[in-house]
Amino acid sequence: MLLKAGFSRGTMSDIGIIAALVVLCIIMAILSPTFLTVTNLLNILQQISIISIIAVGMTFVIILGGIDLSVGSLVALTGLVMAGLMKNEGVSVWLSIIIGLLCGCLLGLINGFNVAQIKLPPFIATLGMMSLARGAAFTISGGQPIYTLPKPFLEISGKIGIVPIPAIIMILVFLIAGYVLKYTKLGRYTYAIGGNETASILSGINVKLYKMIVYTISGLCCAISSVLLTAKLDSAVPVAADGYELDAIAAVVIGGTSMMGGEGKLLGTFIGALIIGVVNNGLNLLTVPQGPQRMVKGAIIIIAVAIDVIRKTRQSEK
Repeated sequence: MLLKAGFSRGTMSDIGIIAALVVLCIIMAILSPTFLTVTNLLNILQQISIISIIAVGMTFVIILGGIDLSVGSLVALTGLVMAGLMKNEGVSVWLSIIIGLLCGCLLGLINGFNVAQIKLPPFIATLGMMSLARGAAFTISGGQPIYTLPKPFLEISGKIGIVPIPAIIMILVFLIAGYVLKYTKLGRYTYAIGGNETASILSGINVKLYKMIVYTISGLCCAISSVLLTAKLDSAVPVAADGYELDAIAAVVIGGTSMMGGEGKLLGTFIGALIIGVVNNGLNLLTVPQGPQRMVKGAIIIIAVAIDVIRKTRQSEK
């Protein structure tokens, strides 16, 4: 009966966010005739690929019971590291990408160490890293962009047929992360720690280790997104990815992952990212200024979290 109830709640949640996405698409199609064109839909996929990959790492972190406010700054810093190596140091494209990915992992690991070993609250640890990484981005670049990058690197933002390569990479990341979250020990322990950290410790789970691994995954996802963003812009700038943490958290929360930890799915995160992408794209087509767009996304986060809190409260009362 409990399994049936859990399945029913999960299924209804999935149906709810899919229905919301469909309704949103219908509204945008009515308001803008160009919305449902193949070109625009592929454009949405390409646009959400960067945020979606960040949101994959954020999903792991939030299921764990944490938060990562540093993701935008990590994207900017790793992008500048890669671009600087390629442009200024003559390092090969693929070696620069590997170093950038390792840099993202290291920064994520530092977040995890601060949370797990030093026991800083995730909000404080990642808020500090947000400022540190952004400051480092300005320092190593002198506040100036690094642009005109090698052509093989720029091809990462190209297409295979009509399908954008970033969209393909995004799908691969979701598939790999989905397998890890559902079928591996890391995934099971992530849910367990987020659901009840004390019980996890008593059952013999090395909570500190898995916290560091999860934050490292978040850093890796930021670095992958940085590759796509830097290739797309043909430049790395210290202000890159400003506010991306808002979009990533919004995608995760809209997708049904509980901010209280222990509950969530990557399929929901993907649908949540699509909703954010449709909102951004539709508002841009309607020439809505950036200020109101941020207000809309902020309202969406508040509503999604409020729904989750109300649902959790009702479950605890039963």
